[in-house]
Amino acid sequence: MSLLSLPRRLLSGAVLFPLLAFAAEPIRIGEIGPLTGKEAAFGQQAHRGILMAIDEINAKGGVLGRPLAVVAEDNQSKPGDSATVAKKLVSREKVVALVCTGTSSNTLEVAPLAQNSKIPLVATTATAPEVTAGRSYVFRSCFIDPFQGNVLAKFSIDSLKKKRVAILTSVSSSYSVGLSKVFRDRLAALGGEIAVEQKYSEGDKDFRAQLTAIRAAKPDAIAVTGFYTEAALICKQARDLGLNVPIFGGDGWEAPELIEIGGKAVEGTYYASHYSSASTAPEVQEFVKKYRERFSETPDSMAPLAYDAVKIIAEAIARAGTTEGPKLRDALAATKDFPGVTGKTTIDKDRNASKPAVMLIVKDGRPQFIETIEP
Repeated sequence: MSLLSLPRRLLSGAVLFPLLAFAAEPIRIGEIGPLTGKEAAFGQQAHRGILMAIDEINAKGGVLGRPLAVVAEDNQSKPGDSATVAKKLVSREKVVALVCTGTSSNTLEVAPLAQNSKIPLVATTATAPEVTAGRSYVFRSCFIDPFQGNVLAKFSIDSLKKKRVAILTSVSSSYSVGLSKVFRDRLAALGGEIAVEQKYSEGDKDFRAQLTAIRAAKPDAIAVTGFYTEAALICKQARDLGLNVPIFGGDGWEAPELIEIGGKAVEGTYYASHYSSASTAPEVQEFVKKYRERFSETPDSMAPLAYDAVKIIAEAIARAGTTEGPKLRDALAATKDFPGVTGKTTIDKDRNASKPAVMLIVKDGRPQFIETIEP
């Protein structure tokens, strides 16, 4: 069976593009993400968003008269694997750009390689500032943690009216450590205080000791800056210990597994995100409609962020008139007011995306929109 006749499911290392009447060699884009493992919810949604973007671009004639193709590689949610597959994509597959759909930690493995190889990299969900810092070939389609930390602090003070907050930080995640720092500093600047800070590592399952210490500090709310699996377990154990204060987190919470694992314990919790599927914006509703028809589920922000990233790369290739790394890099850097599903994207001088955030609440077993916060 040829790769082109395979079903639309993940095949790590496969070149995926529709069977269209293109005589030219495809333009290959490398995808690196957690398609299996503990962060697979992130990678699978993003992969589907990439497939949608590729198909739509090719249905309109491709770019520069050539089809786009994605070469998908799975980092298995493991440290070290992102760098390994990135080397393969650059040296063997000759990709012209890379899309990283994983965490900040995984993307940081790939960023130096992209820079040294002069292959532009667009990160879709890596919000840690150091991902793009000092790397002229590294970009992102998402907002960054300094903005997100500010959003969470402002939400706690202004919307929840909670000033005394406990923090639970995953010390094995650059994302969590960075987000906690910004939140801590910004909360203090807004007149709040940190009641206590407790730490854990990714993969931990028992948080009762940390939560007992938090309960003794009597906070008004709890901020959990890690990812969805641990966040869901923390919510369950917090409620079991009688901690009924508001609990909230960042975009690392966003995955169906948050609700599947947490159940009733995550009802009434809050988290920041990059978009809401409930938005009435025509571009959002069109994307959600197509995604549901194709994949029989509602997309969270991982899918549209990856979709937008591929569209931004394609538009930059068209403007550059070439796939040469330096010229493509310059075109990406010049991106301004790109109309995507996750809002208008402008790449700033540090190659970060300036765009809004939304706050969601888990209500009636699903995430629901509360408010939009502009940069």
